[in-house]
Amino acid sequence: MENLTPQHKETGLVHIYCGDGKGKTTTGMGLCARAAGYGLRVLIYQFMKDNSTSERNVLKLSENISIVEGLTQEKFSFQMTPQEKAERKSYYENQLRAVTQKADKENYDVLFLDEVIYTIRAGLLDEAILLDFLKKKPAQLEVILTGQGPSEALIECADYVSEIRKVKHPFDKGLRARKGIES
Repeated sequence: MENLTPQHKETGLVHIYCGDGKGKTTTGMGLCARAAGYGLRVLIYQFMKDNSTSERNVLKLSENISIVEGLTQEKFSFQMTPQEKAERKSYYENQLRAVTQKADKENYDVLFLDEVIYTIRAGLLDEAILLDFLKKKPAQLEVILTGQGPSEALIECADYVSEIRKVKHPFDKGLRARKGIES
């Protein structure tokens, strides 16, 4: 394993993978696998998803990847009652604070906050908490954010912004997510 250059240790950048196309989480997970393969320590948290996404199974095998458990059951935000939304907002704000503190205190190299942008858009997370973290994050920490519709403020904080655009998707014809492919 190569030693990290001094430049790498001081320049953790912020990535956004957004858009309405399939592959935002897949891209983020691929970057996590690449980083772990290089010997970097990776911390992952998935917003708006339960603990059963299949990519977690293989990533858990890496000693360089830690995955913070979330809820055992989750539903789409449009299916939630106002009370459930208020409870979820409190939960996700506490989770974001805990995960970012863990990344800082335990000197992780990469932090992946999957679907954090969608969670903000759904009104289940105050964007100001994420923006504050990004402005004060450890200099060496690489941060990956995914979800649809990032705000201009998030785009401004990012170093990479890649939009994944849907041209065609089987869901449009009524095909449900398939295990191991879309979920």
